[in-house]
Amino acid sequence: MSNHDLSIEHLQALCNNRNIIWSAHMLRRLQERRIFRKDVVNAILTGRIIEQYPDDTPYPSCLILGESTKKRPLHVVCCTDVEVIKTITAYYPSRDKFMPDNETRKG
Repeated sequence: MSNHDLSIEHLQALCNNRNIIWSAHMLRRLQERRIFRKDVVNAILTGRIIEQYPDDTPYPSCLILGESTKKRPLHVVCCTDVEVIKTITAYYPSRDKFMPDNETRKG
């Protein structure tokens, strides 16, 4: 883990404190994909970081694999400025892009 890697424990603590900013992009994607905010929160709270993007700007971001409230695998991309989580997008992993573990990218 590098100095820029995010910690799931820190993200979960922010989530528990409701320190989340829902970007307009994220809210549009949730509506399009029929994902609820509570699913995103649950995915962060049940999840683990499967990819780190330390060079993203303005803040390093990561991909979390967690579960929706209905136990479906859910990917959440977010970043943090240390004080709040900034949501970027969320989606159900597709079989054409991810292996059955929902963690390993194909190709």
